[in-house]
Amino acid sequence: MRDRLRQPVDPTLPTLPATSGTAAAAPTERERWVEEAKAHLPEPGQYLAYEDGDTLTAVPVMREWTRIGRSLAADVRFDDPTVSRRHALIVRQADGVRVLDDRSLNGVFVNGERVEWSALRDGDEILVGRYHLHFLDTTAEPEPGSELLAGDAGAQVV
Repeated sequence: MRDRLRQPVDPTLPTLPATSGTAAAAPTERERWVEEAKAHLPEPGQYLAYEDGDTLTAVPVMREWTRIGRSLAADVRFDDPTVSRRHALIVRQADGVRVLDDRSLNGVFVNGERVEWSALRDGDEILVGRYHLHFLDTTAEPEPGSELLAGDAGAQVV
């Protein structure tokens, strides 16, 4: 059988090879899916990754607000009746990343639980209509011991 790969709407977005299975599979399969998606990211950062048919797309979350919906103004757009025009918002602030339900009809689910808003952690699954998105956070980890050095900056040596 021939694989049909569709290009993402925005050609500047990275396209990743599709994996076998679905994003809604058992947690161990989901963890493998997330790790494989991370391995194909172009650089460290925060992304929303999802499959649409045979295409796996990763959208960088770089601005304070990322809109998800059916509207032409959405940053992540799904032309599907199960997705509201203004379905969800991804909000980046100094204290973390959150998803907010933007008054959608079908709701927003994080890891299977319906939410009005929820803090996001690496690997969390966000359900928007029939689409399973995964929040991927591959920001550079601090080097071991760097917290200790930073915390000791004001310490006195006796």
